[in-house]
Amino acid sequence: MQVDFLIVGQGLAGSLLAWELMQRQYRVLIIDKGVENSSQIAAGLINPITGQRLVKSHDMELLLPEANAFYKLLGKVFTDTFLIEKPMLRILQTATEAEYARRRLTQIDYQSYIQPCLNVPAGIKNDFGICLQTKTAYLRTRLLLSRLRDFFIAQDSYRQISLDYSQLAFTPAIIWKNIRARHLVFCEGYQAQANPWFGELPFQLAKGEILTGSLSGQSLKSILNYRHWLIPLPADQFKIGASFQPKWENLLPTSHAKAELLASLNAVCPAFAGLQIDEHKAGIRPATLDKQPFVGAHPQYANVHIFNGFGAKGSLSIPWYVQHFISALQQGTPLAEHCDTGRYYATHFTA
Repeated sequence: MQVDFLIVGQGLAGSLLAWELMQRQYRVLIIDKGVENSSQIAAGLINPITGQRLVKSHDMELLLPEANAFYKLLGKVFTDTFLIEKPMLRILQTATEAEYARRRLTQIDYQSYIQPCLNVPAGIKNDFGICLQTKTAYLRTRLLLSRLRDFFIAQDSYRQISLDYSQLAFTPAIIWKNIRARHLVFCEGYQAQANPWFGELPFQLAKGEILTGSLSGQSLKSILNYRHWLIPLPADQFKIGASFQPKWENLLPTSHAKAELLASLNAVCPAFAGLQIDEHKAGIRPATLDKQPFVGAHPQYANVHIFNGFGAKGSLSIPWYVQHFISALQQGTPLAEHCDTGRYYATHFTA
């Protein structure tokens, strides 16, 4: 079987990359273990302003429109809604945060992202104030990945199998079992640390845990951000997260993280003390040391690539990087320096 791209991993990065390549008439095959991955667990939060300093990424005007357009197009194709747009209430936690919020409210380039909160919902503690963040949303990642997996299966572009690296050969085409591919792209999430070709890249992984709970009669409609976050879901459900654990022993949910998330929520919104926990999940964020993704080729093999390391902002950033990566491959143009693996490897692209 001959394909243009062999993609390893059907998380959000691998799935969106495969979809776009197929729209451009490339023959694609995805191989995936078929087990729950961090993209399925993640809340898919899209938040243009982050951190204690309420900072907007310098490339937000590129990332956000591409993400909105990408997910809405997929919604039309699959006749479903994957991107749920909701405002976010930023509950300021310190006097320093409040001062940064005051500054942002006066800055012209922030005015479409942050506004004063004129109607504070009852029952929310806000000793340092609240501001309203706009252009925020969450992605129904589990549903989207399920629909895309069904699509790939229908196109004979999916194999559920665990990759044995030793079965790969470069001749210079990629050979795996009975598959011959022009390009190989690793989209393995945190498991890339074990990859023989890209495992030495400086990942900075962190375990994160997320709760899903239900509470009837709670009328909150906005996302809450109080360092942790709460997302209102349909049917009186709420998603709460996420913990941050740079060291971990296993992938199992922990009672410590659960207690931390509930205590943090109850401190700002005591009305949620009666929340019934329905689900508790844990996953590993594929973040990187410099907080920028890894996109590019291996220094020895120009047709062996990585597309990974998007971390907690993957839902927001992956659609733009999909377009950027494919354009680099098709046109031979350089990747942006901040994401190119060339910042660690001397590399360039050939299609």
